[in-house]
Amino acid sequence: METPTAAEELPLVLTLFPFPSIPKIKQEFSKKFTTILADNSIPLHQFLSTNSQSQSVRILISYPKTPINYEILNCLPSLGCVLTISTGTDHIDLVECSRRGIAVCSAGSLYADDVADFAVGLLIDVLRKISAADRFVRAGLWPVKGEYPLGYKLGGKRVGILGLGSIGWEVAKRVEAFGCIIAYNSRNKKPSVPFPYYSNVIDLASNSDVLIVCCELNEETFHIVSKDVMAELGTNGIVINVGRGALVDEKELVRCLVQREIGGAGLDVFESEPNVPKELLELDNVVLSQHIGGITSESSAAIHELILANVDAFFSGKPLLSLVKNY
Repeated sequence: METPTAAEELPLVLTLFPFPSIPKIKQEFSKKFTTILADNSIPLHQFLSTNSQSQSVRILISYPKTPINYEILNCLPSLGCVLTISTGTDHIDLVECSRRGIAVCSAGSLYADDVADFAVGLLIDVLRKISAADRFVRAGLWPVKGEYPLGYKLGGKRVGILGLGSIGWEVAKRVEAFGCIIAYNSRNKKPSVPFPYYSNVIDLASNSDVLIVCCELNEETFHIVSKDVMAELGTNGIVINVGRGALVDEKELVRCLVQREIGGAGLDVFESEPNVPKELLELDNVVLSQHIGGITSESSAAIHELILANVDAFFSGKPLLSLVKNY
């Protein structure tokens, strides 16, 4: 888009977090757009209802912690596009956006490699007890208690992938290289995929040693990893979740882990972030992280570039680069 003259008003972009944060892009952004940063100390709808510029906001840059619902959209009558820095769009009311003619863009497959790496890292950590052994050594217990209990090898494990999208496919490639046996569940069977397909998650779990969860969160997939699914995984089964917390019935997961009804878990996401069930903090067969599976220095730079390109495209009337389709 052309840079406006001094007499022209710059298009208004509302961000729910400090964006851009990369100096080069921040400088470029400020030349083209006026950025309004939401005050996160108060509810978003309250901030918008008391900010006179809200009426003229054309683009909203969001993130998963803040729902973009009917109430928020009502406060932004000029809104034309919602951009989210996440792959998932479960925090955005897509139906209402569609009804209002508001475009929605996500991160698409931008984080796929990094999330897949992280999922495999969590799995190796749980199997080989790396974090637990690290705590054991740091506590000075090696000379006192001797060797830490043995872990398990990754090669040969039956890995069920729940959601064979861009992330799931990258996970599959990685664990296949370790010699794992792969099967999957997805919305539909993928004709070009060589791995066995299970239309029922319980059947997938009963034929897996490990369940890696990386599907989209929606009404159909809420608590898709249920008590019955965990029962089928069995006492040596492992759950790795790099999707969304609510894909797993967290209360049942905690109960199964505490009672040793499943073997372990690697969790990057939780149902009520940043709150983590206190029971998990005491378990050595669980590895925890703070929803950072896709965040690296490289992906941070890439999402900045993608959002800037989408904002430029929107105001120039060009096709958006990561438009969420079919909503």
